[in-house]
Amino acid sequence: MKRNRLGALLDRVSPPEGVLLLILAVIIGGGTGFAAVFFIRLIAVIQNRSYTTIEFLFPHLGVWSYVFVPVAGALLVGPLIAWFAREAKGHGVPEVMQALVMRGGRIRPRVAVVKIVASALCIGTGGSAGREGPIVQVGSTLGSVLGQILHLSDDRIRNLVACGAAAGIAATFNAPIAGVAFAIEVLMSELQVRMFGNVVIAAVSASVVSQTFLGDRAAFTVPSYTLDSPLTLLLYLLLGLASALVGVMFIRMLGWFEDVFDDWKFPLALKPAAGALCLGLLGVLYLQLPGVGFSSATEYQLGMPLIENIPHVFGAGFTFIEEALQGRVDFFLLALLVILKPLATSFTLGSGNSGGVFAPSLFIGAMLGGAMGTFFCAWQPDIAGTPGAYALVGMAAVFAATARAPLTAMLIVFEMSNDYSMILPLMVAAVTASYLAQALYPESIYTIKLARRGIRFSQGRDMDIMQSVHVGEVMNGDPVTVNENESLADLYRKFQETNLLGFPVVDKKGILSGIVTLQDMERILAHETITITLQTLRVQDVAVADPITVYPDEPIWTAIQKMAPRDLARLPVVSRDDKGKLIGLISRSDILRAYDVGIVRKQRGQLLGDNTVLRKEKYNDFIEFRLRPESKAVHQQLKDLSLPRSVNVVSLERAGKLLIPKGDTSFEDGDIITLFGRRDSLALARQEFVGVVYE
Repeated sequence: MKRNRLGALLDRVSPPEGVLLLILAVIIGGGTGFAAVFFIRLIAVIQNRSYTTIEFLFPHLGVWSYVFVPVAGALLVGPLIAWFAREAKGHGVPEVMQALVMRGGRIRPRVAVVKIVASALCIGTGGSAGREGPIVQVGSTLGSVLGQILHLSDDRIRNLVACGAAAGIAATFNAPIAGVAFAIEVLMSELQVRMFGNVVIAAVSASVVSQTFLGDRAAFTVPSYTLDSPLTLLLYLLLGLASALVGVMFIRMLGWFEDVFDDWKFPLALKPAAGALCLGLLGVLYLQLPGVGFSSATEYQLGMPLIENIPHVFGAGFTFIEEALQGRVDFFLLALLVILKPLATSFTLGSGNSGGVFAPSLFIGAMLGGAMGTFFCAWQPDIAGTPGAYALVGMAAVFAATARAPLTAMLIVFEMSNDYSMILPLMVAAVTASYLAQALYPESIYTIKLARRGIRFSQGRDMDIMQSVHVGEVMNGDPVTVNENESLADLYRKFQETNLLGFPVVDKKGILSGIVTLQDMERILAHETITITLQTLRVQDVAVADPITVYPDEPIWTAIQKMAPRDLARLPVVSRDDKGKLIGLISRSDILRAYDVGIVRKQRGQLLGDNTVLRKEKYNDFIEFRLRPESKAVHQQLKDLSLPRSVNVVSLERAGKLLIPKGDTSFEDGDIITLFGRRDSLALARQEFVGVVYE
């Protein structure tokens, strides 16, 4: 592939790694900041123009304009997403996470343009969604595209994607510290010191641009709240517990609506309009409730004149959040919106509209906190404090429960409210909500969509991939061993000759009796006379007896779990049939290789189209098996096999290489065959290959 001019220039200049990434971080941060400013103002223009125009052209519509405008916006959003970039569907962050883990951070450039336009149309016409998800995806796309243009490595592209995500949060909410925490805690799942500095620079750059055009005030004007009594922490603990329940409800409600709309046999381009119709009807019904009215039609400043003269269940709801934070909303309305806002967001995003879930989570949290605070003030007025303080803490608690990101939740509330006096209640509620929600439901609002696609993350790795590869496929089947009766002098010599750091220890019959490492030997030599020790002690005297072992038919994930508690570097592999017999050794490098093998294997389904759709088919499935010397298909060509018409041979793996079989392809012993087709025909197809009945 021919390199572009920028890539060639980079090769000639060869700048230091730190300088290059620093410059790119500034570019990504600044670019994302400008995109955020444009996006926020575009939402304001669309919202003002759409509702003002509809009122001018069709004054007789009255309250039904709140049905017409969202549907009209969704009719524009649907084709944009369906025809140009389906990655722009929904709230965007899961797609960024998938790109980070599955595709080395590579995202298509068109996603940024489609995401901005589609999300602005959705939110501006009343869609119940936030603007942070789109900007995170836009910033991540900018970082990814820059990395791809310069032909950087996967690790550097992931770094730049994280920079874009942090810049998106920083620019949208004027919260650079929370942006950094979001990128590390949510996207990367772990703190990586090498990338931390670049992420910080990108977040700062985005904040500078955002503050220049939108002002540097906090997102909310909040009274100064204090903790009146240590006993009040018990009430905030109750708020954290309730936030976990509400957060799980929101996750499951949104996931359920996404499943319903995904399974609905209806044109993809029109599904967002169906969701917008439900949202509009909900808004009209909401306005009929007693005591419900609009926010005052006053301008509030986040850099643009935006008049939120719309139902509270529409849009991001920042104006109404501020009213709850100031304690000016009654209990009935607060409690009602705890249910109606998740429903409105599920109608919007579940149907395929474009927007974020960050702002709706904050809105739900403010409503829940305000409602519980009102109740606590009536129940325990001496220690409860004011309802607005609970609304502030509830924002962090519900977001922590939905995103499983307590640090980000605390920091975002700090920076959006400019109030650092509630640190203890925030910590208690956010951590409690996050841990309880994790115990009640394992998926976060960002990972539930990926889990339905068969992608499950842990520490930045896809767990399903690590479940699909077995230990026996990647282990060292001929490891260097030492006999338990060998002297330490022989062991020392073997360490020097092989440069290995550990060996399985076996007896005369090849039965595993322990494992010995260089550290074990050094520990003994540090306390004994070297000459005497090397001559008199045996390997069994220093080896660790009864080591942790794995079986060859166990998934790699099992080996990782066994290694993790004590950070072991290697595990002996023993036979399940012949107890204790050593048949291999698996190390960290083998596990890394297994992950690459798993990624290739998982991508095979894409050879037949969209793997997600295929695996959702009710009557279709994949199977995979290995050919043995006695298998019927060995040395036969594919065209000579009598396979059912409803079964396709997707691929075969031979000596670590993935092959696409054709009619004249001959099969060999050891080939791994992948079939896709009707479940009731797969057994017959497997029998045609191996000559035995498929169980």
